[in-house]
Amino acid sequence: MYVCGVTPYDTTHLGHARTFVVFDVLTRLLEVRGQRVRYAQNITDLDESILQRAARDKVGWRELGRREERAFLGDMRRLGWRKPDVMPHATREIPAMIRLAERLRRRGHAYETRGGLYYDVSTFPRFGQLSRYSPQKMRRILASQDDARLDDPSRRSPLDFALWRRVTEGPTWPSPFGRGRPGWHLECSTMSDRHLGFPIDIHGGGSDLLYPHHECEIAQSEAAHGLRQRFVGHWVHVAPMRLGGAKMSKSDGNMVFVRDVLKKTSPQALRLYLLDVHYRRAFDHDEARLTRARERASALADFLGRGRLGPIEDDAATHDVLTALDDDLHVERAIRALERHARRDLAPDTAASLRTLARRVLGVL
Repeated sequence: MYVCGVTPYDTTHLGHARTFVVFDVLTRLLEVRGQRVRYAQNITDLDESILQRAARDKVGWRELGRREERAFLGDMRRLGWRKPDVMPHATREIPAMIRLAERLRRRGHAYETRGGLYYDVSTFPRFGQLSRYSPQKMRRILASQDDARLDDPSRRSPLDFALWRRVTEGPTWPSPFGRGRPGWHLECSTMSDRHLGFPIDIHGGGSDLLYPHHECEIAQSEAAHGLRQRFVGHWVHVAPMRLGGAKMSKSDGNMVFVRDVLKKTSPQALRLYLLDVHYRRAFDHDEARLTRARERASALADFLGRGRLGPIEDDAATHDVLTALDDDLHVERAIRALERHARRDLAPDTAASLRTLARRVLGVL
């Protein structure tokens, strides 16, 4: 499983936490069911957003990235995160990115311009099948990206995307395509390939990555491997957290930080809150709902918190919880089933089974 991770230029907000807690539950569920999971989540420590924020704040871009990465990891540890097995950093993978870009050029999927090396989307017949967006919508989204100003206007199509940009300002590296830095999409294709291989079972992140990021990853990765096999078995996209009707976003300064919420509630209550809306539905932040989540987590601890953990049993109560999780990861239904059964007079083995699900899978106990 590969999950697109943070771009560390600001502290963890609830939108980040929701995304990564969803994948945390998915990983835990697979493991408790006996699957061996290798989970990779990257750190995008090379990005135009970081460079812009560092310049604004008059700090070094590496210093900014390291500081915010430490803050992110600290927040997720407090949320009881099952840390990914590998967390590759973009800046440490540049040689592998150059090799992948060269392979795409050799296979006829990339061409050089004065501005760098670009992927020719006309060479990939399935481009756009994941997002199902029209070319007009794609162009509108591309124009809003932080790196849009760096794109070469002479590229063959406005949908062609940068594998490598020749730039003179900011951090640069030597390459066969000129001195510069990699395109954002190339980073994740490279890191996924290096740390998980090809193909992979599960890939995901926030729903805002559907296009251009994941669409471009598919084109790069499948073309680099001969177009004969699909890159990903299952895509999982988590809808955004919203504040005041607008997407919670670092770039817009529209955020509620994890560290601030944890000053007034427990990690278990915050996890329950973040998981209380199905991952494919947008989630409007609601302080009253957050307060209720704290009360629900406390009640669950009172009913179920004391006693041993046990193996996952084949009883009706356990079945209700697992059925909800198995149905497209409906964690909110699973939690309600858990609350409903926890209030009953349970057999010791059933209680131990539910306790294991609450603590080791959902992390709400």
